[in-house]
Amino acid sequence: MIARYLEAQILKDLGRKMVFVSGPRQAGKTTLAQTILRSQYAPAESGRRYLNWDDSSDREMIFRGESPFPPGLVVFDEIHKYARWRRYLKGLYDKRKEELRVLVTGSARLDYYRRGGDSLQGRYHHLRLHPLSLREVLSSREDAFTALLDLGGFPEPFLSGSADEARRWSREYRSRVLREDIADLERVSELSLLERLAVRLPDLVGSPLSLNALRADLEVAHQTVRRWVEILERIYQIFRIHPFGAPSIRAVKKEAKHYQFDWTLVRDRGARFENLVACHLQKENHYLEDTRGIGRELRYFRDVENREVDFVVLEDSRPILFVECKLSGRDLSPSLRYLHSKFPAVRAIQVTAAGDIDIMTRDGIRICDAPRFLSELAV
Repeated sequence: MIARYLEAQILKDLGRKMVFVSGPRQAGKTTLAQTILRSQYAPAESGRRYLNWDDSSDREMIFRGESPFPPGLVVFDEIHKYARWRRYLKGLYDKRKEELRVLVTGSARLDYYRRGGDSLQGRYHHLRLHPLSLREVLSSREDAFTALLDLGGFPEPFLSGSADEARRWSREYRSRVLREDIADLERVSELSLLERLAVRLPDLVGSPLSLNALRADLEVAHQTVRRWVEILERIYQIFRIHPFGAPSIRAVKKEAKHYQFDWTLVRDRGARFENLVACHLQKENHYLEDTRGIGRELRYFRDVENREVDFVVLEDSRPILFVECKLSGRDLSPSLRYLHSKFPAVRAIQVTAAGDIDIMTRDGIRICDAPRFLSELAV
């Protein structure tokens, strides 16, 4: 069992408000919630305090508006699939907030699916649980970085230790998400075309995502493909990052780039490594935002001279970190050198997937290996 990085924060926040934990399906939300329950209650008691929307008896109880829970912790899993889930939770919280602690988990953006019911503003903390990162698995195996790159960050395929099982899991996972989660949450008439889009996207990781090109490929309206990409974001299949621009660097304003939460779907090794780093940086950003209120954003840089740097981390809208990814080699990226020259006070790091290296160049740019860099992140 790998200890998850949000457990202490969840327990802390439950003492004040309801806690909503969202994130990709099978990232470990249910396991984490049940671990917290088992740490406080006997097995039989834990079972009474866990409700899953996909269970018919639990669903009927919620439909009836019942709340026969003894004082203490109660967990609602996937309740956001209920159109009036917020109204139900608001009534429960307002009536019994002094005696109940409420934990809600969901495999979609709980800040988006607010269908029906009154607002819960001020009644909950929202935390986002990402798949496993290097800091979480360093103690589990010596080749933790290589295993993450090959098997992905979702607990089941990572813990299997098998590349074959990881590939099988990824294919089945994508199909389940598209055919089950989307059917529960969205109205999509051409599900087969959306699935075709989902299969196409991993090959486009690392490049600006042209919705016009996708529209032509799928033979659908621009508005349709834009909505489908937004749906994939809402159910935590992908996330997009936008260009970082400033007049002084003649940045171009092009399309966003996208990355997969399951980076094993990305076949190109270099793009997969870039995707892994993107997920780690986004995980740290979300963690700092959700637990400390620090405004973080992940972007990328490209200018009219086609200079490009993979990642720019912003804090309160100001750049604080530039990151360039390389599969191997020590040659410094000219684009990273250029961007750092424009913002000399900003940390700049070139991360390499191969070798054991940690040096500082004459330009003040750090070149280091991925295991070292990733293990230094907050989560």
